[in-house]
Amino acid sequence: MDGREELAVRFEAERARLGAVARRMLGSTAEAEDAVQEAWLRLERVDPAELENLPGWLTTVVSRICLDVLRGRRSEPVVVEAAVDGPEEEAELVDEVGRAMLVVLDRLGPAERVAFVLHDGFAVPFDEIGPIVGRNTAAAKKLASRARQRVRGADAEHGTAEREVVDAFLAAARGGDLDALLAVLAPDVVRRADPAALPAGRPVLLRGAGAVARETRVIGRRARFAVPVLVDGEVCAAIAPDGRLRLLLRFEVLDGRVAGFEVVADPARLAALELSLPGRDAR
Repeated sequence: MDGREELAVRFEAERARLGAVARRMLGSTAEAEDAVQEAWLRLERVDPAELENLPGWLTTVVSRICLDVLRGRRSEPVVVEAAVDGPEEEAELVDEVGRAMLVVLDRLGPAERVAFVLHDGFAVPFDEIGPIVGRNTAAAKKLASRARQRVRGADAEHGTAEREVVDAFLAAARGGDLDALLAVLAPDVVRRADPAALPAGRPVLLRGAGAVARETRVIGRRARFAVPVLVDGEVCAAIAPDGRLRLLLRFEVLDGRVAGFEVVADPARLAALELSLPGRDAR
């Protein structure tokens, strides 16, 4: 086996790990596969004799490719021909990373996300992370720390009781269970929504448990993509069919029931939100 053949074998041994790194950084299996393939193309142009630490070299290259992709997302208002996962790939990614984690990671800045994923997810030392994100070691530590604080957040102000009510509402919505919805909604519950969140002709304000439960049962299919998150210390529900925030439900809970909720769909409002994971979901 010559040097090139040996290099190919060693690359294949690293492929699964590199894919896992890229999936967490990009939140997309298709884009992660592209990043790993690009790393292979770059490896083909390198003299094997110059590679003292192939796993480290590959981690650095894949991470820099992912960083460029993340920065491109921020700089381009319209993404053209972006890689899109199919349903099976999306389901596998959600199972692997967690929908809530994907949503919160997507809110981080590119350098924060790369530093956090590398250190907290794959135990890469900060002295190796620094050159990848263009920072010194101390600055890389700060990036990861800031990201960790945003990801993990803090316990909700109203504790587990509010979380249990939100979980009960989402479970009833996912199952289209009218009786369960009526049980978790206050009789005079109020639902407010951005127009973009509703089918044409639906009112932006709806009152009463019966009306809200019936509407939720009809349009609640999106609830299967819902996960609890924290916004300003309050338990909310992020609707994220592809791991990226599309809608946010902000709840008012009184006496163990949902007294009201708002459906936020306006892109500008969504972009301004800072999300974190409820304590028991942080990982």
